[in-house]
Amino acid sequence: MPQPERFDLLVLGSGYGGKLLAWHMAQSGRRTAVVERRWIGGSCPNIACMPSKNEVWAARIAHQVRHAAEFGTMTAGGQTTDMAKVRQRKRDMVAREVTAHLENYRATGAELIMGTGQFIAPKTLEVRLNDGGTRTLAADQVFLNLGSRAAIPSVPGLDAARPLTHIEVLELDYCPSHLVVLGGGYVGLEMAQAYRRFGSRVTVIEAGPQIMSREDADVADRVQRILSGEGVRFLTGAETLGVVGRSGEEVRLSVRTSAGEEQIAGSDILVAAGRVPNTAGIGLDEAGVELDDRGYIRVNDRLETTAPNVWAIGECAGSPQFTHISFDDFRIIRDNLAGGNRGTRDRLVPYCVFTDPPLARVGLSETEAQRQGIAARVARLPTDAVLRTHTTNETQGFMKALIGADDRILGFTMIGSEAGEVMAVVQTAMLAEIPYWKLRDAVIAHLTMAEGLGPLLANVPARSAQ
Repeated sequence: MPQPERFDLLVLGSGYGGKLLAWHMAQSGRRTAVVERRWIGGSCPNIACMPSKNEVWAARIAHQVRHAAEFGTMTAGGQTTDMAKVRQRKRDMVAREVTAHLENYRATGAELIMGTGQFIAPKTLEVRLNDGGTRTLAADQVFLNLGSRAAIPSVPGLDAARPLTHIEVLELDYCPSHLVVLGGGYVGLEMAQAYRRFGSRVTVIEAGPQIMSREDADVADRVQRILSGEGVRFLTGAETLGVVGRSGEEVRLSVRTSAGEEQIAGSDILVAAGRVPNTAGIGLDEAGVELDDRGYIRVNDRLETTAPNVWAIGECAGSPQFTHISFDDFRIIRDNLAGGNRGTRDRLVPYCVFTDPPLARVGLSETEAQRQGIAARVARLPTDAVLRTHTTNETQGFMKALIGADDRILGFTMIGSEAGEVMAVVQTAMLAEIPYWKLRDAVIAHLTMAEGLGPLLANVPARSAQ
């Protein structure tokens, strides 16, 4: 083995938490290197969060134009969507993000090495450089920021059909005539609605009994009804038996449901059926890093792996698959390296699904509370009870809050306009551990969506008599 180049810190993968840690430590005077195979800055600015929301917004504009007459604006000559321009707008945004990342590497002094890394010994990485040649790197401390990728179900003929994942669907310069989405999770639903609004016929096939399996049944049902109202077709409890043809040309799927077997003819297939960690084939066993039975890196609540001075960040560590959680992983590691004692246990995890209207949730759902044996009072409010919606016509959805025996808020779910912003208000109250009635009685500006929290929490049932 050649003599390795020595660094204080080595980060494998340039995703959100890893790049922040690299920039922070380099600014602190530590010699730091980041090895990245392809996406400068990780998946979020390149192929996931930001590009997908860019195109979701473009689809929302198309939808608004289509309904402009309802608001008194007339569009002459019909409406078309130029998917090449939609894609170019997304690409321009990504290019700006990459430029900003490169400037951060330059400014902080962290070295970005483009190549594929494999461990050949503990804390020692051999990197096959993208522009040719190899480098061998070793460090006192190593941070694994490997991310995940789309899972391709083992359906006969599916792999040969060359299906789209979230990466390829964002590179389309045409509108599929019939997009078949395998998976009724968050990514699949965002793209299903977006491409329906661009003009595609869309069918969503979900193997489970409901879409959005982590959500309460009433939440999943409402989202499905909203998207069905826009023309998206759903098959739930559906087993995909086989696929013939090629995505982008012509495909045919054999699907079995409770009603029997059905043949679905489409033009393109999008696979959105979960994620798998990028932990295989990079020599983690050589590094002394153990995996769990799902292939994720085994960590404690300080994100330390089974190898000394090796940490894991974000999705590869089994953390919830959100960019904001990768950011919190960075903060935990940063603070602990400085002598702190932070962990991942019991952190409050919010998230949003950027359908239109969006879904936002923080804390417990009704199903989770019941499963854990937690008694909770449930308050509900239809979105159209919020006066803001009377001015915008964004009346679909509802709010729901779970209240504990001590009057603290245990969970909040909202389907409706600006749901993520309203959720942040509730999350703040949950972090402060204030009783629900303080938020109920707060003076909240009129006309805002957050104003609906008052009447929602006024609907909290009284405590049952003991």
